[in-house]
Amino acid sequence: MDRPKRIAILGSTGSIGKQALDIINKYPDRFSMEVLTAGSNKALLISQAKKFLPKIVVIANKNCYKEVKDALSGLPVEVLAGVNEIENVAVNSDAELILAAMVGYAGMKPVLSAVKTGKDIALANKETLVVAGELITREASKSGSRIIPVDSEHSALFQCMVGENRKAVEKLILTASGGPFLNYTYEQLLYVTPEQALKHPRWDMGSKITIDSATLMNKGLEVIEAKWLFDIDPERIDVVIHPQSIIHSLVYFHDGSVKAQLGLPDMRIPILYALGFPERIPSDLPRLDLTELSLLTFRKPDITLFHNLPLAYEALKIGGNMPCIMNAANEVAVKSFLEGRTGFLQISDIVEYAMAKTTFVQEINLEILESADFESREIAKNYITNNLQLKR
Repeated sequence: MDRPKRIAILGSTGSIGKQALDIINKYPDRFSMEVLTAGSNKALLISQAKKFLPKIVVIANKNCYKEVKDALSGLPVEVLAGVNEIENVAVNSDAELILAAMVGYAGMKPVLSAVKTGKDIALANKETLVVAGELITREASKSGSRIIPVDSEHSALFQCMVGENRKAVEKLILTASGGPFLNYTYEQLLYVTPEQALKHPRWDMGSKITIDSATLMNKGLEVIEAKWLFDIDPERIDVVIHPQSIIHSLVYFHDGSVKAQLGLPDMRIPILYALGFPERIPSDLPRLDLTELSLLTFRKPDITLFHNLPLAYEALKIGGNMPCIMNAANEVAVKSFLEGRTGFLQISDIVEYAMAKTTFVQEINLEILESADFESREIAKNYITNNLQLKR
């Protein structure tokens, strides 16, 4: 391109958003900031806006609006507030690429609206396709919007399939580190704390995704996301535990060939790939040295101890609003665990209960998804309050 690519970051104060800005800062000739949005981290949003001077910033928490507005007074930055404004700027700004880095269900609607306009999406919010994969992919096929995955595993699959005939794909293998409790027994898992669960052995991520990684729900969400990204049956998507996190995912082809993408466990690599696609931009990021690798190991996941993974496969198989139900209950369960109100193993109990009790609908639209999300959250909250006692 003969000018910088215009970028909007939805969720600029989160882990992915901060790393993306670190990358963008190194390439001022390639990228320009159009939009930065945040939930309620006003101090960091103000700091980012002063450094990158986007045309628009949005703070979702309206109570923070005045402070952000006053702090940026005199700068060529428009300040907006409210969750609806995030959706509006995703659609109406001049951004060419939307980096969707908001956490959880809240990131779905802005992405769906942006896809309808034909904007390209660098997708870091996996819940978007988990909840509304059918709607998102349908609209993308109409508008021509490209969805470039940012998750390391889906970025790996995407890179392995560039230039390949999708009909030649036999199966996909998503690798998982196994999280901090890979070798724990049932008795040990009963008493793990949020502090322990947040100490991921390989990746530096936000708190919600780190807990999802520890429970293997993150991998379940990725299975659902892969189904929609690559239009492949769930029966042809497998998960393998790979503690070293060097091989990020693999693609098996029907001629017997296997392609894998390798790299250090550094989210800046897939972020840079997504921002620059279809070009590979040179970087000074650390390189993988094969001579320093002593061993790469693989094993099957323990789906009895880590029950969230089979629950995700079940939700995908059922279809309709069930993945939305599962995702909403999981968000409630993770929040409760982080607050010390429920135990680690109770997270999957909460999810399974909500999946059984929430109203199921096969044919979905946005209104049905919003209703399912609300109902599932309420059922999960009531179940926690009335049925669970913290085991510790």
